[in-house]
Amino acid sequence: MHPYRYHRPGSLAEAEEVLAGDGDPRPLAGGMSLIPVMKHRLAAPSDLVDLAAIGGLTGITVEPATLGIRAMTRHAAVAASPSVRERIPALAALAGGIGDPLVRNRGTIGGSLANNDPAACYPSAVLALDAEIVTAGRRIPADNFFLGLFETALEPGELIVEVRFPVPAAASYRKFPNPASRFSVVGVFVARLADGAVRVAVTGAGPCVFRVKAFERALAASFAPGALADLSVAADGLTSDIHGSAAYRAHLIGVLAEDAVADCA
Repeated sequence: MHPYRYHRPGSLAEAEEVLAGDGDPRPLAGGMSLIPVMKHRLAAPSDLVDLAAIGGLTGITVEPATLGIRAMTRHAAVAASPSVRERIPALAALAGGIGDPLVRNRGTIGGSLANNDPAACYPSAVLALDAEIVTAGRRIPADNFFLGLFETALEPGELIVEVRFPVPAAASYRKFPNPASRFSVVGVFVARLADGAVRVAVTGAGPCVFRVKAFERALAASFAPGALADLSVAADGLTSDIHGSAAYRAHLIGVLAEDAVADCA
């Protein structure tokens, strides 16, 4: 690991000031992605800005039509929250299936979204539920947030403060996990929103989370597993590696989507 300067700011403004400085400062949330990368010398930040001491960045808030999750809220807290389990049970189940107990008790929703790992679970929930990513200065719609492999719409030094989820009429997340890491070989989140719109988001299958518009149109017409029976996803552009070929992942998307729709019923 390369040497770095460690900062533990007590406010969001102080953190943003350090992150705006010279060098290559990086925010540290749970550290479940950044620390291993640093240990392998694949990243060499000049400064680590630990967000753990900043007040107001943890917790879950409930409003009539939305659920707000603050950026430093741990996966385990989301999974265990009675509010999340009652209003978006699919989101609680997703959080409870991330990694192992160590990861769930250290990793944060904000860190996961900012990192945008192509096999992470949370991006599929954010995209399928049409959530908003809230920073100190703006609100970013989910459709505009995920740009590519480990790339998001966040500006340098911009920090996620909260994620705001509309409460859906029905939702389910199904994933085929890597047995070692519990990352998604393929994960599919299906949501029928309160206004009747249907969104289907896929993680693990490509370089970035994406929606399957053909599935959405079919399910908007008939929200039943059979609506997807004659549809498929092209393998072109999907990931092919030791865990599964692109064709295998394309097949899994259809299978998991049908399972998720059946769960919603």
